[in-house]
Amino acid sequence: MKHPSYTAKIAPDKIAYEMAGSGETLSFAQLDSRSNQAAHGFRTLGVGPGENIALLFENCLDFVVLTWAAQRSGLFYTAISCHLTAEEVSYIVGDCAAKVLVVSAKYAGFLPAIQTACPDVRIFVSGAGDDAERDWNAFVRSLPTAPVNDEMAGADLLYSSGTTGRPKGVVREFTEAPVDTVIPPLMTVLCETMADMDGQSVYLSPAPLYHAAPLRTSMMAVMLGGKSIIMERFDAGEMLRLIEKHQVTHTQVVPTMFVRMLRLPRAEREASDLSSLKVIFHAAAPCPQEVKRQILDWVGPILIEYYAGSEANGVTVSTSQDWLKYPGTVGRSLIGDIVVVGKDGTELPAGEIGDVYFDSGIEFSYRADPEKTAKAYLRPGCSTLGDVGHVNEEGFLFLTDRASYTIISGGVNIYPQETEDLLACHPDVADVAVFGVPNEDLGEEVKAVVQLECGVEPLPAKAEELMEYCRARLSRIKAPKSIDFRKELPRTPTGKLTKRKLKDEYWKRASGAGG
Repeated sequence: MKHPSYTAKIAPDKIAYEMAGSGETLSFAQLDSRSNQAAHGFRTLGVGPGENIALLFENCLDFVVLTWAAQRSGLFYTAISCHLTAEEVSYIVGDCAAKVLVVSAKYAGFLPAIQTACPDVRIFVSGAGDDAERDWNAFVRSLPTAPVNDEMAGADLLYSSGTTGRPKGVVREFTEAPVDTVIPPLMTVLCETMADMDGQSVYLSPAPLYHAAPLRTSMMAVMLGGKSIIMERFDAGEMLRLIEKHQVTHTQVVPTMFVRMLRLPRAEREASDLSSLKVIFHAAAPCPQEVKRQILDWVGPILIEYYAGSEANGVTVSTSQDWLKYPGTVGRSLIGDIVVVGKDGTELPAGEIGDVYFDSGIEFSYRADPEKTAKAYLRPGCSTLGDVGHVNEEGFLFLTDRASYTIISGGVNIYPQETEDLLACHPDVADVAVFGVPNEDLGEEVKAVVQLECGVEPLPAKAEELMEYCRARLSRIKAPKSIDFRKELPRTPTGKLTKRKLKDEYWKRASGAGG
Protein backbone atom coordinates (compact mmCIF):
# COMPACT_ATOMS: atom_id res chain seq x y z
CA MET A 1 0.00 0.00 0.00
CA LYS A 2 1.36 3.43 -0.99
CA HIS A 3 0.33 6.92 0.04
CA PRO A 4 -0.60 9.29 -2.83
CA SER A 5 2.58 11.23 -2.06
CA TYR A 6 4.50 8.21 -3.38
CA THR A 7 2.67 8.32 -6.72
CA ALA A 8 3.24 12.09 -6.80
CA LYS A 9 6.98 11.40 -6.86
CA ILE A 10 7.04 8.66 -9.51
CA ALA A 11 4.16 9.90 -11.73
CA PRO A 12 3.48 13.54 -10.81
CA ASP A 13 1.31 14.30 -13.84
CA LYS A 14 -0.91 11.27 -13.47
CA ILE A 15 -4.53 12.25 -12.74
CA ALA A 16 -5.70 11.34 -9.25
CA TYR A 17 -9.19 12.88 -9.41
CA GLU A 18 -11.44 14.08 -12.19
CA MET A 19 -14.86 15.67 -11.89
CA ALA A 20 -17.19 13.89 -14.27
CA GLY A 21 -19.29 16.90 -15.27
CA SER A 22 -16.83 19.79 -15.42
CA GLY A 23 -13.81 17.72 -16.44
CA GLU A 24 -11.72 19.53 -13.82
CA THR A 25 -8.74 17.40 -12.78
CA LEU A 26 -6.25 17.11 -9.96
CA SER A 27 -2.92 15.42 -10.63
CA PHE A 28 -1.08 13.48 -7.95
CA ALA A 29 1.49 16.30 -7.76
CA GLN A 30 -1.25 18.89 -7.31
CA LEU A 31 -3.01 16.76 -4.72
CA ASP A 32 0.26 16.36 -2.84
CA SER A 33 1.20 20.04 -2.79
CA ARG A 34 -2.27 21.37 -2.07
CA SER A 35 -3.00 18.86 0.69
CA ASN A 36 0.35 19.72 2.29
CA GLN A 37 -0.52 23.42 2.23
CA ALA A 38 -3.89 22.69 3.83
CA ALA A 39 -2.21 20.50 6.46
CA HIS A 40 0.08 23.40 7.33
CA GLY A 41 -3.02 25.57 7.49
CA PHE A 42 -4.58 23.34 10.13
CA ARG A 43 -1.36 23.32 12.15
CA THR A 44 -1.18 27.14 11.93
CA LEU A 45 -4.70 27.24 13.39
CA GLY A 46 -3.60 25.06 16.29
CA VAL A 47 -5.20 21.79 15.21
CA GLY A 48 -2.94 18.96 16.30
CA PRO A 49 -2.96 15.18 15.87
CA GLY A 50 -6.08 13.53 17.24
CA GLU A 51 -8.14 16.73 17.03
CA ASN A 52 -11.07 17.36 14.74
CA ILE A 53 -12.06 19.44 11.74
CA ALA A 54 -15.39 19.51 9.89
CA LEU A 55 -16.13 19.93 6.19
CA LEU A 56 -19.35 20.97 4.44
CA PHE A 57 -19.03 20.54 0.68
CA GLU A 58 -20.78 19.30 -2.40
CA ASN A 59 -18.73 16.85 -4.48
CA CYS A 60 -15.74 18.88 -5.67
CA LEU A 61 -11.94 18.84 -5.79
CA ASP A 62 -11.50 21.33 -2.93
CA PHE A 63 -13.20 18.80 -0.69
CA VAL A 64 -10.90 15.89 -1.58
CA VAL A 65 -7.84 18.11 -1.02
CA LEU A 66 -9.03 18.86 2.51
CA THR A 67 -9.73 15.19 3.31
CA TRP A 68 -6.20 14.27 2.29
CA ALA A 69 -4.82 17.21 4.25
CA ALA A 70 -6.51 15.89 7.38
CA GLN A 71 -5.49 12.32 6.54
CA ARG A 72 -1.79 13.22 6.36
CA SER A 73 -1.73 15.43 9.45
CA GLY A 74 -3.28 13.01 11.94
CA LEU A 75 -6.64 14.73 12.18
CA PHE A 76 -10.15 13.37 12.49
CA TYR A 77 -12.24 14.82 9.69
CA THR A 78 -16.03 14.96 9.77
CA ALA A 79 -17.67 15.29 6.36
CA ILE A 80 -21.17 16.71 6.81
CA SER A 81 -24.15 16.09 4.56
CA CYS A 82 -24.82 19.15 2.43
CA HIS A 83 -28.55 18.37 2.59
CA LEU A 84 -28.86 19.33 6.25
CA THR A 85 -30.20 22.58 7.67
CA ALA A 86 -27.92 25.12 9.32
CA GLU A 87 -29.21 23.94 12.70
CA GLU A 88 -28.40 20.30 11.91
CA VAL A 89 -24.94 21.25 10.63
CA SER A 90 -24.32 23.24 13.80
CA TYR A 91 -25.27 20.23 15.93
CA ILE A 92 -22.69 18.03 14.18
CA VAL A 93 -19.96 20.70 14.26
CA GLY A 94 -20.47 21.12 17.99
CA ASP A 95 -20.90 17.43 18.74
CA CYS A 96 -17.69 16.38 16.98
CA ALA A 97 -15.73 19.14 18.78
CA ALA A 98 -14.39 20.55 15.54
CA LYS A 99 -11.78 23.27 16.00
CA VAL A 100 -12.07 24.36 12.36
CA LEU A 101 -14.95 24.19 9.87
CA VAL A 102 -14.36 24.71 6.16
CA VAL A 103 -17.39 25.07 3.87
CA SER A 104 -17.79 25.57 0.16
CA ALA A 105 -18.96 28.95 -1.12
CA LYS A 106 -22.31 27.32 -1.86
CA TYR A 107 -23.05 27.11 1.89
CA ALA A 108 -21.60 30.44 2.99
CA GLY A 109 -25.13 31.54 3.93
CA PHE A 110 -25.05 29.04 6.81
CA LEU A 111 -22.16 30.82 8.50
CA PRO A 112 -24.03 33.28 10.77
CA ALA A 113 -26.20 30.52 12.25
CA ILE A 114 -23.28 28.13 12.70
CA GLN A 115 -21.02 30.77 14.22
CA THR A 116 -23.74 31.73 16.70
CA ALA A 117 -24.25 28.10 17.70
CA CYS A 118 -20.51 27.28 17.72
CA PRO A 119 -18.75 30.53 18.74
CA ASP A 120 -15.37 28.90 19.40
CA VAL A 121 -15.06 27.25 15.98
CA ARG A 122 -12.89 28.92 13.32
CA ILE A 123 -14.92 28.96 10.10
CA PHE A 124 -13.52 29.37 6.60
CA VAL A 125 -15.03 29.35 3.12
CA SER A 126 -13.36 27.71 0.14
CA GLY A 127 -13.66 30.41 -2.51
CA ALA A 128 -14.98 33.14 -0.23
CA GLY A 129 -14.66 35.89 -2.80
CA ASP A 130 -14.69 39.28 -1.09
CA ASP A 131 -14.58 37.86 2.45
CA ALA A 132 -10.78 37.81 2.71
CA GLU A 133 -10.82 37.03 6.43
CA ARG A 134 -12.61 33.74 5.83
CA ASP A 135 -11.08 32.78 2.46
CA TRP A 136 -9.48 29.38 3.02
CA ASN A 137 -7.72 29.28 -0.33
CA ALA A 138 -6.13 32.68 0.27
CA PHE A 139 -5.12 31.60 3.78
CA VAL A 140 -3.15 28.54 2.62
CA ARG A 141 -1.86 29.84 -0.71
CA SER A 142 1.56 30.90 0.60
CA LEU A 143 2.06 27.98 2.99
CA PRO A 144 4.70 25.27 2.36
CA THR A 145 4.02 22.50 -0.14
CA ALA A 146 6.24 20.06 1.80
CA PRO A 147 4.71 17.76 4.45
CA VAL A 148 4.23 18.94 8.03
CA ASN A 149 7.02 17.81 10.36
CA ASP A 150 4.75 15.57 12.41
CA GLU A 151 3.04 13.85 9.47
CA MET A 152 0.90 10.84 10.48
CA ALA A 153 -2.31 9.11 9.48
CA GLY A 154 -5.64 10.76 10.24
CA ALA A 155 -9.07 9.18 9.87
CA ASP A 156 -12.66 10.06 9.13
CA LEU A 157 -15.07 10.63 11.99
CA LEU A 158 -18.38 10.30 10.22
CA TYR A 159 -21.95 10.63 11.38
CA SER A 160 -24.74 8.22 10.61
CA SER A 161 -27.39 9.48 8.22
CA GLY A 162 -29.93 9.80 11.02
CA THR A 163 -32.46 7.45 9.40
CA THR A 164 -33.52 6.14 12.83
CA GLY A 165 -32.85 9.18 15.00
CA ARG A 166 -30.39 12.03 15.44
CA PRO A 167 -27.07 11.47 13.61
CA LYS A 168 -24.48 9.55 15.64
CA GLY A 169 -20.77 10.29 15.43
CA VAL A 170 -18.56 7.20 15.38
CA VAL A 171 -15.22 7.63 17.15
CA ARG A 172 -12.21 5.52 17.97
CA GLU A 173 -9.23 6.19 20.17
CA PHE A 174 -6.51 8.07 18.31
CA THR A 175 -3.20 6.26 17.93
CA GLU A 176 -0.16 7.56 16.06
CA ALA A 177 0.34 5.62 12.83
CA PRO A 178 2.38 6.00 9.61
CA VAL A 179 0.77 8.15 6.96
CA ASP A 180 0.22 5.20 4.61
CA THR A 181 -1.92 3.36 7.19
CA VAL A 182 -5.40 2.48 5.91
CA ILE A 183 -8.13 3.35 8.40
CA PRO A 184 -10.32 1.32 8.70
CA PRO A 185 -8.02 -1.57 7.68
CA LEU A 186 -10.96 -3.59 6.31
CA MET A 187 -10.90 -1.29 3.26
CA THR A 188 -7.65 -2.94 2.17
CA VAL A 189 -9.28 -6.39 2.21
CA LEU A 190 -12.37 -5.18 0.38
CA CYS A 191 -10.71 -3.06 -2.31
CA GLU A 192 -7.26 -4.51 -2.88
CA THR A 193 -7.69 -8.19 -2.01
CA MET A 194 -11.26 -8.91 -3.09
CA ALA A 195 -11.80 -6.36 -5.86
CA ASP A 196 -8.26 -6.33 -7.31
CA MET A 197 -7.99 -2.55 -7.32
CA ASP A 198 -4.50 -1.31 -8.23
CA GLY A 199 -2.63 1.51 -9.93
CA GLN A 200 -4.41 0.87 -13.23
CA SER A 201 -7.90 1.01 -11.76
CA VAL A 202 -10.41 3.69 -12.69
CA TYR A 203 -13.02 4.13 -9.97
CA LEU A 204 -16.29 5.95 -10.64
CA SER A 205 -18.10 7.41 -7.63
CA PRO A 206 -21.70 8.47 -8.32
CA ALA A 207 -22.64 9.22 -4.70
CA PRO A 208 -22.01 12.11 -2.29
CA LEU A 209 -18.53 11.92 -0.79
CA TYR A 210 -19.63 12.81 2.72
CA HIS A 211 -20.91 9.23 3.03
CA ALA A 212 -18.49 6.58 4.34
CA ALA A 213 -18.58 4.15 1.41
CA PRO A 214 -17.89 6.54 -1.50
CA LEU A 215 -15.42 8.63 0.54
CA ARG A 216 -13.34 5.68 1.69
CA THR A 217 -13.44 3.77 -1.60
CA SER A 218 -12.52 6.76 -3.76
CA MET A 219 -9.62 7.48 -1.40
CA MET A 220 -8.52 3.84 -1.55
CA ALA A 221 -8.43 3.99 -5.35
CA VAL A 222 -6.07 6.97 -5.16
CA MET A 223 -3.99 5.42 -2.38
CA LEU A 224 -3.43 2.42 -4.66
CA GLY A 225 -2.25 4.79 -7.41
CA GLY A 226 -5.43 4.62 -9.45
CA LYS A 227 -7.85 7.29 -10.62
CA SER A 228 -11.12 8.41 -9.05
CA ILE A 229 -13.80 10.00 -11.19
CA ILE A 230 -16.38 11.87 -9.14
CA MET A 231 -19.88 12.56 -10.39
CA GLU A 232 -21.28 15.86 -9.18
CA ARG A 233 -24.65 14.13 -8.87
CA PHE A 234 -26.06 10.78 -9.92
CA ASP A 235 -27.78 10.37 -13.26
CA ALA A 236 -28.40 6.82 -14.48
CA GLY A 237 -27.88 7.42 -18.18
CA GLU A 238 -24.84 9.63 -17.63
CA MET A 239 -23.25 7.03 -15.38
CA LEU A 240 -23.43 4.42 -18.17
CA ARG A 241 -21.88 6.87 -20.61
CA LEU A 242 -19.08 7.68 -18.18
CA ILE A 243 -18.22 4.01 -17.73
CA GLU A 244 -17.60 3.69 -21.46
CA LYS A 245 -15.90 7.08 -21.85
CA HIS A 246 -13.37 6.53 -19.06
CA GLN A 247 -13.11 2.73 -19.30
CA VAL A 248 -14.16 2.50 -15.68
CA THR A 249 -13.03 -0.69 -13.91
CA HIS A 250 -14.73 -0.26 -10.53
CA THR A 251 -17.77 1.58 -9.26
CA GLN A 252 -20.10 1.57 -6.29
CA VAL A 253 -23.85 2.04 -6.20
CA VAL A 254 -26.84 1.71 -3.92
CA PRO A 255 -29.91 -0.33 -4.92
CA THR A 256 -32.00 2.71 -5.90
CA MET A 257 -29.35 3.45 -8.55
CA PHE A 258 -29.75 -0.09 -9.89
CA VAL A 259 -33.49 0.47 -10.14
CA ARG A 260 -33.04 3.75 -12.04
CA MET A 261 -30.60 2.15 -14.47
CA LEU A 262 -32.94 -0.77 -15.10
CA ARG A 263 -35.81 1.60 -15.84
CA LEU A 264 -33.92 3.45 -18.56
CA PRO A 265 -35.19 2.77 -22.08
CA ARG A 266 -33.58 -0.41 -23.38
CA ALA A 267 -31.93 1.49 -26.25
CA GLU A 268 -30.23 3.85 -23.80
CA ARG A 269 -29.08 1.00 -21.59
CA GLU A 270 -27.59 -0.89 -24.52
CA ALA A 271 -25.94 2.15 -26.10
CA SER A 272 -22.97 2.15 -23.68
CA ASP A 273 -20.19 -0.43 -23.64
CA LEU A 274 -19.74 -1.59 -20.03
CA SER A 275 -17.16 -4.30 -20.76
CA SER A 276 -14.37 -2.46 -18.91
CA LEU A 277 -16.14 -3.03 -15.59
CA LYS A 278 -14.46 -5.56 -13.30
CA VAL A 279 -16.40 -4.94 -10.09
CA ILE A 280 -19.56 -3.15 -9.01
CA PHE A 281 -19.73 -2.74 -5.26
CA HIS A 282 -23.13 -2.27 -3.72
CA ALA A 283 -24.13 -1.63 -0.13
CA ALA A 284 -25.90 0.89 2.15
CA ALA A 285 -29.41 -0.52 1.68
CA PRO A 286 -31.08 -3.88 0.96
CA CYS A 287 -31.40 -4.79 -2.71
CA PRO A 288 -34.59 -6.53 -3.85
CA GLN A 289 -33.72 -9.97 -5.18
CA GLU A 290 -35.44 -9.48 -8.53
CA VAL A 291 -33.56 -6.20 -9.08
CA LYS A 292 -30.24 -7.90 -8.38
CA ARG A 293 -31.06 -10.79 -10.70
CA GLN A 294 -31.78 -8.35 -13.52
CA ILE A 295 -28.49 -6.52 -12.91
CA LEU A 296 -26.55 -9.80 -12.91
CA ASP A 297 -28.23 -10.83 -16.16
CA TRP A 298 -27.21 -7.47 -17.64
CA VAL A 299 -23.60 -6.96 -16.49
CA GLY A 300 -22.60 -10.49 -15.48
CA PRO A 301 -21.32 -11.85 -12.14
CA ILE A 302 -19.21 -8.81 -11.21
CA LEU A 303 -21.22 -7.60 -8.21
CA ILE A 304 -19.67 -7.54 -4.75
CA GLU A 305 -22.18 -6.79 -2.03
CA TYR A 306 -21.04 -5.91 1.46
CA TYR A 307 -22.72 -5.11 4.73
CA ALA A 308 -20.93 -2.70 7.05
CA GLY A 309 -21.34 0.67 8.70
CA SER A 310 -19.45 3.82 9.57
CA GLU A 311 -18.66 2.03 12.84
CA ALA A 312 -16.27 -0.29 10.92
CA ASN A 313 -16.90 -2.96 13.57
CA GLY A 314 -17.06 -5.68 10.94
CA VAL A 315 -18.03 -6.46 7.39
CA THR A 316 -19.68 -9.27 5.47
CA VAL A 317 -19.00 -9.76 1.77
CA SER A 318 -20.99 -11.64 -0.85
CA THR A 319 -19.63 -12.29 -4.31
CA SER A 320 -22.03 -12.78 -7.20
CA GLN A 321 -21.35 -16.51 -7.00
CA ASP A 322 -22.20 -16.53 -3.28
CA TRP A 323 -25.43 -14.68 -3.92
CA LEU A 324 -26.50 -16.93 -6.77
CA LYS A 325 -25.97 -19.93 -4.49
CA TYR A 326 -27.76 -18.27 -1.55
CA PRO A 327 -30.10 -15.60 -2.99
CA GLY A 328 -30.58 -12.70 -0.63
CA THR A 329 -27.40 -13.16 1.39
CA VAL A 330 -25.13 -10.24 2.23
CA GLY A 331 -22.26 -12.67 2.67
CA ARG A 332 -19.99 -14.08 5.34
CA SER A 333 -17.97 -12.13 7.87
CA LEU A 334 -14.41 -11.29 6.91
CA ILE A 335 -13.28 -11.12 10.54
CA GLY A 336 -14.75 -12.84 13.56
CA ASP A 337 -18.17 -14.44 13.73
CA ILE A 338 -21.70 -13.23 13.19
CA VAL A 339 -23.73 -13.71 16.35
CA VAL A 340 -27.55 -13.63 16.22
CA VAL A 341 -29.32 -13.25 19.56
CA GLY A 342 -32.86 -13.14 20.86
CA LYS A 343 -34.35 -10.33 22.90
CA ASP A 344 -32.96 -11.89 26.08
CA GLY A 345 -29.43 -11.85 24.67
CA THR A 346 -29.29 -15.62 24.17
CA GLU A 347 -27.49 -16.76 21.03
CA LEU A 348 -29.85 -18.30 18.47
CA PRO A 349 -29.13 -21.29 16.21
CA ALA A 350 -28.74 -21.03 12.45
CA GLY A 351 -31.95 -20.09 10.67
CA GLU A 352 -33.57 -18.23 13.56
CA ILE A 353 -34.15 -14.48 13.27
CA GLY A 354 -32.73 -12.12 15.86
CA ASP A 355 -30.48 -9.11 16.42
CA VAL A 356 -27.24 -9.29 14.41
CA TYR A 357 -23.85 -8.69 16.08
CA PHE A 358 -20.28 -8.66 14.79
CA ASP A 359 -18.08 -10.60 17.23
CA SER A 360 -14.94 -9.01 15.78
CA GLY A 361 -13.13 -7.69 18.81
CA ILE A 362 -13.26 -4.19 17.30
CA GLU A 363 -14.28 -1.39 19.64
CA PHE A 364 -15.93 1.93 18.81
CA SER A 365 -18.08 4.47 20.57
CA TYR A 366 -20.69 7.06 19.70
CA ARG A 367 -19.37 10.48 20.51
CA ALA A 368 -20.68 11.94 23.77
CA ASP A 369 -23.36 9.25 23.98
CA PRO A 370 -22.42 6.46 26.40
CA GLU A 371 -26.02 5.18 26.46
CA LYS A 372 -26.10 4.57 22.69
CA THR A 373 -22.64 3.05 22.89
CA ALA A 374 -23.66 0.65 25.66
CA LYS A 375 -26.78 -0.42 23.73
CA ALA A 376 -24.62 -1.32 20.72
CA TYR A 377 -22.65 -3.98 22.62
CA LEU A 378 -23.63 -7.50 23.59
CA ARG A 379 -20.26 -7.83 25.30
CA PRO A 380 -16.82 -6.24 24.76
CA GLY A 381 -15.80 -6.56 21.11
CA CYS A 382 -19.23 -7.81 20.05
CA SER A 383 -21.44 -5.02 18.68
CA THR A 384 -24.42 -4.37 16.42
CA LEU A 385 -25.39 -1.90 13.70
CA GLY A 386 -29.02 -2.30 14.75
CA ASP A 387 -30.16 -4.83 12.14
CA VAL A 388 -32.20 -8.02 12.36
CA GLY A 389 -31.45 -11.19 10.43
CA HIS A 390 -30.26 -14.79 10.52
CA VAL A 391 -27.32 -16.92 9.37
CA ASN A 392 -27.47 -20.25 7.58
CA GLU A 393 -25.41 -23.33 8.45
CA GLU A 394 -22.52 -22.08 6.28
CA GLY A 395 -22.36 -18.75 8.08
CA PHE A 396 -23.95 -16.61 5.35
CA LEU A 397 -25.92 -13.68 6.75
CA PHE A 398 -29.42 -12.72 5.61
CA LEU A 399 -30.75 -9.38 6.80
CA THR A 400 -34.42 -8.96 7.58
CA ASP A 401 -34.73 -5.30 8.54
CA ARG A 402 -33.69 -2.65 10.99
CA ALA A 403 -34.59 -3.68 14.53
CA SER A 404 -36.34 -0.34 15.01
CA TYR A 405 -38.70 -1.04 12.07
CA THR A 406 -39.93 -4.45 13.24
CA ILE A 407 -43.75 -4.41 13.26
CA ILE A 408 -45.41 -6.28 16.15
CA SER A 409 -48.98 -7.07 15.17
CA GLY A 410 -51.03 -9.26 17.49
CA GLY A 411 -47.79 -10.44 19.12
CA VAL A 412 -46.28 -11.52 15.78
CA ASN A 413 -43.03 -9.97 14.49
CA ILE A 414 -43.30 -8.69 10.91
CA TYR A 415 -40.20 -7.50 9.05
CA PRO A 416 -41.30 -4.96 6.42
CA GLN A 417 -38.28 -5.33 4.11
CA GLU A 418 -39.82 -8.35 2.38
CA THR A 419 -42.99 -6.38 1.58
CA GLU A 420 -40.97 -3.38 0.42
CA ASP A 421 -38.89 -5.56 -1.90
CA LEU A 422 -42.02 -7.07 -3.44
CA LEU A 423 -43.73 -3.73 -4.05
CA ALA A 424 -40.52 -2.21 -5.44
CA CYS A 425 -40.66 -4.73 -8.27
CA HIS A 426 -44.18 -3.76 -9.35
CA PRO A 427 -43.94 -1.84 -12.65
CA ASP A 428 -46.13 1.02 -11.38
CA VAL A 429 -44.08 1.60 -8.21
CA ALA A 430 -41.17 4.08 -8.29
CA ASP A 431 -40.40 3.92 -4.56
CA VAL A 432 -41.95 2.45 -1.44
CA ALA A 433 -41.75 2.47 2.35
CA VAL A 434 -43.42 -0.09 4.59
CA PHE A 435 -43.72 0.34 8.36
CA GLY A 436 -46.07 -0.19 11.28
CA VAL A 437 -48.85 2.19 12.26
CA PRO A 438 -51.06 2.02 15.36
CA ASN A 439 -53.92 -0.48 15.47
CA GLU A 440 -56.22 -0.45 18.49
CA ASP A 441 -56.73 -4.23 18.57
CA LEU A 442 -53.42 -5.59 17.24
CA GLY A 443 -50.98 -2.91 18.46
CA GLU A 444 -49.66 -2.27 14.95
CA GLU A 445 -50.64 -2.96 11.38
CA VAL A 446 -48.71 -2.83 8.11
CA LYS A 447 -48.80 0.45 6.19
CA ALA A 448 -47.24 1.11 2.77
CA VAL A 449 -46.50 4.56 1.39
CA VAL A 450 -45.87 4.47 -2.34
CA GLN A 451 -44.41 6.81 -4.92
CA LEU A 452 -45.91 5.86 -8.27
CA GLU A 453 -44.20 5.99 -11.63
CA CYS A 454 -44.89 9.06 -13.76
CA GLY A 455 -48.27 8.87 -15.43
CA VAL A 456 -49.80 6.40 -12.97
CA GLU A 457 -52.81 7.89 -11.20
CA PRO A 458 -52.90 7.61 -7.38
CA LEU A 459 -56.45 6.26 -7.27
CA PRO A 460 -58.09 4.04 -4.62
CA ALA A 461 -58.31 1.29 -7.22
CA LYS A 462 -54.53 1.38 -7.64
CA ALA A 463 -54.05 1.05 -3.88
CA GLU A 464 -56.35 -1.97 -3.84
CA GLU A 465 -54.53 -3.49 -6.82
CA LEU A 466 -51.16 -3.17 -5.02
CA MET A 467 -52.53 -4.65 -1.81
CA GLU A 468 -53.96 -7.63 -3.73
CA TYR A 469 -50.58 -7.98 -5.50
CA CYS A 470 -49.01 -8.42 -2.05
CA ARG A 471 -51.72 -10.70 -0.67
CA ALA A 472 -51.26 -13.03 -3.65
CA ARG A 473 -47.52 -13.37 -3.01
CA LEU A 474 -47.09 -13.02 0.77
CA SER A 475 -48.82 -14.30 3.87
CA ARG A 476 -51.73 -11.95 4.53
CA ILE A 477 -50.24 -10.69 7.78
CA LYS A 478 -47.29 -9.22 5.84
CA ALA A 479 -49.48 -7.51 3.22
CA PRO A 480 -50.29 -3.82 3.72
CA LYS A 481 -53.66 -3.12 5.31
CA SER A 482 -53.64 0.29 3.63
CA ILE A 483 -51.59 2.20 1.08
CA ASP A 484 -51.06 5.94 0.79
CA PHE A 485 -49.48 7.72 -2.15
CA ARG A 486 -46.83 10.46 -2.09
CA LYS A 487 -45.16 12.43 -4.87
CA GLU A 488 -41.75 11.57 -3.41
CA LEU A 489 -40.38 9.56 -0.50
CA PRO A 490 -37.67 10.89 1.80
CA ARG A 491 -34.32 9.37 0.90
CA THR A 492 -30.82 10.54 1.69
CA PRO A 493 -28.67 11.33 -1.37
CA THR A 494 -26.85 8.05 -0.66
CA GLY A 495 -30.07 6.13 -1.23
CA LYS A 496 -31.10 5.33 2.33
CA LEU A 497 -34.80 5.57 2.97
CA THR A 498 -35.48 7.85 5.95
CA LYS A 499 -38.48 5.81 6.98
CA ARG A 500 -38.36 7.33 10.45
CA LYS A 501 -39.75 10.61 9.09
CA LEU A 502 -42.78 8.86 7.60
CA LYS A 503 -43.36 6.59 10.57
CA ASP A 504 -43.11 9.46 13.05
CA GLU A 505 -45.67 11.42 11.05
CA TYR A 506 -48.25 8.64 11.28
CA TRP A 507 -47.65 7.91 14.96
CA LYS A 508 -47.89 11.59 15.89
CA ARG A 509 -51.11 11.88 13.93
CA ALA A 510 -52.54 8.86 15.73
CA SER A 511 -51.64 10.30 19.13
CA GLY A 512 -53.03 13.73 18.23
CA ALA A 513 -49.59 15.36 18.55
CA GLY A 514 -48.47 18.12 16.25
CA GLY A 515 -51.98 19.11 15.32
